[in-house]
Amino acid sequence: MSETGMVEQNIRLASLNPKLLLRGENPRLQVAFLTCRGGWPLAVDMDREIALDQAFDYIEAEEKRDISKVDGVERDPVRVHRLLRSLARNQGSQASFGTIRADLEANESDPLSEDTISSYIKALKEIFVVEDSEAWNPNLRSKTAIRTSDTRYFTDPSIATAALGIGPQDLVNDLNTFGLVFETLAVRDLRVYAEVLNGKVYHFRDKNGLECDAVIHLRDGRYGLVEIKLGGTCRMF
Repeated sequence: MSETGMVEQNIRLASLNPKLLLRGENPRLQVAFLTCRGGWPLAVDMDREIALDQAFDYIEAEEKRDISKVDGVERDPVRVHRLLRSLARNQGSQASFGTIRADLEANESDPLSEDTISSYIKALKEIFVVEDSEAWNPNLRSKTAIRTSDTRYFTDPSIATAALGIGPQDLVNDLNTFGLVFETLAVRDLRVYAEVLNGKVYHFRDKNGLECDAVIHLRDGRYGLVEIKLGGTCRMF
């Protein structure tokens, strides 16, 4: 990373969590920082190494065993792993089967069809590894939502990080990837809350490029638009 890029990275880290910049041997400049809601939330007390191992063990089991059990079709674990890496790299986007195929064919001796990729992704959905977000449009008769590709997400962000083979420090060093993983985390939690309210989470994008990361739509017609950002400033209402 260039010196300019490192400076920009540190500025973003400072805006997200100044404590990350204070790691290391003393002496360090101590900075008092409070969020607009009165301070940093308490950290969850858990063994990081155990949590990381569980995520990696889980995805290994999905690649080597579970994805073939779902419908009795034998699938290549190496190909599944590469597919998961591509999906993790494209999470939060409307990546087409063609885009994913281009990622996979760089390491494939035989050409892959989009139908093959579709069958793999369908199997991953069956075992609750990935869960895409459908498009939404406030105009009930509009064909835009139907013709708009789904946004690709994992059911849990730890699956995406394990697929990429990365841990917490890797995310701190790459805030763009961190932002995508955070979006997956936010969408996962929104789905949990929306389900309690008999609602569903969609995404929105129109032909002019206007978009929204998440739309919570309830059965009675009420809806809310959600923009997901890593960092930024808090606003009180």
